[in-house]
Amino acid sequence: MKEIKVPILPESITEATVAAWHKKPGDFVEIDDVVVEIETDKVVLEVPAEESGVLSEISAEEGETVSEQQLLGMIDDDADAVDAKSNEAEEDTKEKVEESVSSVPNEPDETEEKEEKQEEVIEKPQEQINQASETSSAQVSSNRMEERVPMTRIRKTIANKLHSASQNTAMLTTFNEVDMSEILSMRASYKEAFEKKYSVKLGFMSFFVKAAVESLKKFPTVNAYIDGDDIVYHAYCDVSVAVSSDRGLVVPVLRDAHKMGMHDIEKGIVDFAVRAQDGTLGIEEMSGGTFTISNGGVFGSLMSTPILNSPQSAILGMHKTQERPVAVDGEVVIKPMMYLALSYDHRIIDGKEAVQFLISIKEALEDPARLLLKV
Repeated sequence: MKEIKVPILPESITEATVAAWHKKPGDFVEIDDVVVEIETDKVVLEVPAEESGVLSEISAEEGETVSEQQLLGMIDDDADAVDAKSNEAEEDTKEKVEESVSSVPNEPDETEEKEEKQEEVIEKPQEQINQASETSSAQVSSNRMEERVPMTRIRKTIANKLHSASQNTAMLTTFNEVDMSEILSMRASYKEAFEKKYSVKLGFMSFFVKAAVESLKKFPTVNAYIDGDDIVYHAYCDVSVAVSSDRGLVVPVLRDAHKMGMHDIEKGIVDFAVRAQDGTLGIEEMSGGTFTISNGGVFGSLMSTPILNSPQSAILGMHKTQERPVAVDGEVVIKPMMYLALSYDHRIIDGKEAVQFLISIKEALEDPARLLLKV
């Protein structure tokens, strides 16, 4: 017999929840087959079979809280696939026999049939009244249905972090807008050559990461955080990128973003997005980060106030690019505009510094040639 145990959990995580069993007792599993998934505060971990055999026992049901190295189930590594399939075939045959037996009607005699018909004539109107009443009652009650389900560990962690950020920081948001004309023009001119050379599409996010990195160099306090009575400054830029998944919002980190080319940034973001949906992002990939960028524009958001990703001191919110009239040299023209929002911790970042930082990003995005040339 081979034990299936909760794997070694990352540092600072002591508990997990059994998310889903992919096999049921009696199923044959190959080595490295994913048998069960467990959910921690940040990610979903897959637990594979270390030996081939038949899953003989489940010790922790879905939704149960488990700890590191706790027993989840047992695999009978002496059993083989033939035995498992034989058991499944027997169960299927048994079910079919039961269904066929239950479907055979009892044959009443003639006297019983006459009595039943007379009763039907009398009872039918009453049955129709009862059925109509039940249908009406079901329709009324169906509009008042409620369902209570427990929050997943990831959702609970997100809720706690957002609540903590709003309660434990002096959060303030400043807004500006950026003319996206130059970036759109550059993308249109070079997207095919870029994709052909790097095998990845040229998106907006790489421009924003580059603009953020250059602005963080000018305003190091925005890249810092408060630790007790100290301010911790970073000599590097690890940019967290908010990614939406079916299990909730995750924030993987582009390590050393200040050293990355635009193609590296785009490839990193695509990889994060795919693995966020698969639930295969590692905890270490979502830990740390010195500054966060969140793109609500992909969902159609025109403006929002993003909440800090603690312990970071600032987060940049991108939004939908929308054509609207703006004044240029005394004339009204139509431009593709995007609102930018910078939420920041006012305890460490002054309002003047926050505004200047956001203006620095705006200027870099409106003149991407200077941004890429670093002049």
